[in-house]
Amino acid sequence: MSDRNDIFATVSGLIEPFNKKGIDLTDSTTFAGDLEWDSLTVMDFVAAIEDEFDIIITMNMQAEIETVGQLVDAVQKLKAA
Repeated sequence: MSDRNDIFATVSGLIEPFNKKGIDLTDSTTFAGDLEWDSLTVMDFVAAIEDEFDIIITMNMQAEIETVGQLVDAVQKLKAA
């Protein structure tokens, strides 16, 4: 499950219910700008990601993650740890 494409596909699937505008997801899709998520949506989504991958994303990490690609990279790094 550490393959980046697999992680991207899983993350994309988890984004789907929150993707109200039906944005096409790429590595550069931003959560705040493109998807227009508020902080509550981000918290719900982070919880879903943590459950799915059995990882913990710290507040410091969350602050640095602005795009789908950054999130996929963070998940991949945490899964490898």
